[in-house]
Amino acid sequence: MISTVVLVTGLTLILIGIWGTLTHRNILRIVIAFSLIGTGTHIVMVAIGYVASGTAPIIDRGLSAAEASTRAVDPIPSALAVTAIVIGLAVTAIMLAFAIRLYEAKKTLSIDAFMESKW
Repeated sequence: MISTVVLVTGLTLILIGIWGTLTHRNILRIVIAFSLIGTGTHIVMVAIGYVASGTAPIIDRGLSAAEASTRAVDPIPSALAVTAIVIGLAVTAIMLAFAIRLYEAKKTLSIDAFMESKW
């Protein structure tokens, strides 16, 4: 059973991030919006893998193989979330490095100043 509060919180963060990406013109605010999308995605992934009153997925005397599918918490979404957090940190660092370089070039972080930099 997925926790409704956690799932709604994750989806709300994703929607706030999408809204921030589409409405703001400042590059730093857009980077923060992308980070909110990533955080919301991590929360949704962990919420999907959670089992209410579940136990660790270790089959021993406390958890038999027959009841492992209903009582054990799935470790894969948590492992994927940890990996995604590390990747998100690296991507955020690269976006901030690009923002610093853009600020050095134009002395502003507004997207409007970079409209002549088309392909």
